[in-house]
Amino acid sequence: MILPIVLYGNPILRKKSIDIDLQNSCKKEINRLIKDMFETIHKVQGIGLAAPQIGKNVRLFIVETPFMEGKNINTYKEVFINARILKINGKNYEFNEGCLSIPGVMEYVKRRSNILIEYYNHNWEKQKKYITGIRARVIQHEYDHIEGKLFIDYLPYVKRKLIVNKIINR
Repeated sequence: MILPIVLYGNPILRKKSIDIDLQNSCKKEINRLIKDMFETIHKVQGIGLAAPQIGKNVRLFIVETPFMEGKNINTYKEVFINARILKINGKNYEFNEGCLSIPGVMEYVKRRSNILIEYYNHNWEKQKKYITGIRARVIQHEYDHIEGKLFIDYLPYVKRKLIVNKIINR
């Protein structure tokens, strides 16, 4: 099922998400939600989606990105349940980012190149991984959503203010 995307201005995008209770019987519901989230990003041609972007205040996000290594293109697809970034390091670099919840806005954002992240995957297995490059960037963007942050928060105040005014006056 294709899910509606919550747009900028909705208060859920600014809330810190709560952990999913791994002990209760909600796994079936969460698995269905994950399936629907993947269907949604395929439909809108996104590369990541966090639960707050579909109106759910839980620590869940997904990524599915094409990844080029030499001449081979591999897809990186992962589910992150109750994720915690433990360490961010590496080179600070800019990349042009956009967001499904802020359509039509693309801006250069500085992020670090490497992360150490702990989470539960789609099989509900605990993972701890060191991730680099564009994958790390996409994960940081989606992780920010479960922390109540948006990519425009990284922009200088004046630029952010202009973007917000443009969105409000649409």
